[in-house]
Amino acid sequence: MSNSRQDGFARTLGRWDVLAVGFGAMIGFGWVVKTGDFLEAAGPLGAALVFLVGGVIVGLVGLTYAELVSAMPHAGGEHNYVLRALGGRAAFVTSWMLSLGYISVVAFEAVALPQSLLYILPDLPAGRLWSVAGEDVFASVAAVGIAGAILVTALNYIGVRPAAVFQAIAVLFLLAVGFALLSGAFVGGDVANMRPLISDAGLGGLFTVLVAVPFLFVGFDVIPQSAEEIKLPPRLVGRLLVIAVAIAAVWYALIMLTVGSALPAATLADSELAAGEGMAALWNSRTMGSVLVLGGIAGILTSWNGMLIGASRLIYVMSASGMLPRWLGELHPRYNTPGNAILFIGALSLLAPLFGEAMLTWLVNAGGLAITVAYLMVAASFLVLRRREPDMQRPFRVRYGRTVGGLAFALSLGLAAMYMPGMPSSLTWPYEWIILGGWVLLGVAFFVRLPAVAPGPDAEHQLRSATRRVDS
Repeated sequence: MSNSRQDGFARTLGRWDVLAVGFGAMIGFGWVVKTGDFLEAAGPLGAALVFLVGGVIVGLVGLTYAELVSAMPHAGGEHNYVLRALGGRAAFVTSWMLSLGYISVVAFEAVALPQSLLYILPDLPAGRLWSVAGEDVFASVAAVGIAGAILVTALNYIGVRPAAVFQAIAVLFLLAVGFALLSGAFVGGDVANMRPLISDAGLGGLFTVLVAVPFLFVGFDVIPQSAEEIKLPPRLVGRLLVIAVAIAAVWYALIMLTVGSALPAATLADSELAAGEGMAALWNSRTMGSVLVLGGIAGILTSWNGMLIGASRLIYVMSASGMLPRWLGELHPRYNTPGNAILFIGALSLLAPLFGEAMLTWLVNAGGLAITVAYLMVAASFLVLRRREPDMQRPFRVRYGRTVGGLAFALSLGLAAMYMPGMPSSLTWPYEWIILGGWVLLGVAFFVRLPAVAPGPDAEHQLRSATRRVDS
């Protein structure tokens, strides 16, 4: 296989790059477009508390990741951990589901980009194409999303370094907008707008927010995906991963409190972009609302960029291991990027804007369940490796590992259960189940031809040898 994984990635990512990629990947556009729904469902304080609780849950999972990435600093992250702990088929299930989670975020941002511009350019919709789930799809709106997909795909194709520089600049602008929103809460916020602090919907409302946590927090795990491109000690990489999760949790909680102080929850829920309306109200300036939307667009681009980095590295490693077609596992001879994997994901993201605004909720929920399955498998792998390989070199070693791993597993299982039929936040039929089911059926086509490989330190070598024999 030419240009294979053995040729290696270029190590170009420093401390700020790693933090910007992880944090930026977690802070997409969901906080702008979904804030009104969250505030109506749970209330400002309720929503903020849910995000802090969600941050603890994801933080526990993140600790297991931090130890594992320090022990196995290889591209592909979860693929490597589960392969070594649970074997080849478990690794495929984990990696395939996580790929859906990443790709769902990439597709979400392709839809969210033109939707965000409607706040600034309300006359943008033109050339009605069709209707999806009662929402009209316009050619001009879809064209903006498709153009964005081409731009972000091209940026990643030409190298991780340009993508990281772009990520750092966008994150700095995003943080500046967040500071302006926080300042506005002290200038024009009113505690009366925050009542009731916790909505009357009770646990149902809190669960509505909690079920979005896996989707909104996914991104810290992009750091392990790009581990072979990081020029830092493995122990520091683990620390930065946990720091990124903590910053994201605080960010989401502050968004709920600051926007909640701007206008009553019912008013925000009726607006197209609640965070933008909240910013405008806090500063009594429509221009400031537009500034926040520009910050949201920066969030779209950072999440989009980060997820494309993560998804392409994961698919590249799956291919290099023989799980997916070989052409997806080739590095570009000039740019040293997994070019074919990037183009494959970029092509999928081109389709999302053609389904319109209705896709936003479907992607959040279907992608959220897929991500939770991956978290569950990583927590299980953490526990297995702690027991089976206690002497493995772990530069970042989690204290009270069994307790942390057990909590991460149990809480991930609880999150996954919330998507099941009969639960208040179950996936919607047919759209969300079609997205999930279609991806699973596609995965079955690859799974059935995958040789059984036992777990262990040499599991990847076994898998590559076995798949080469099958291919020959």
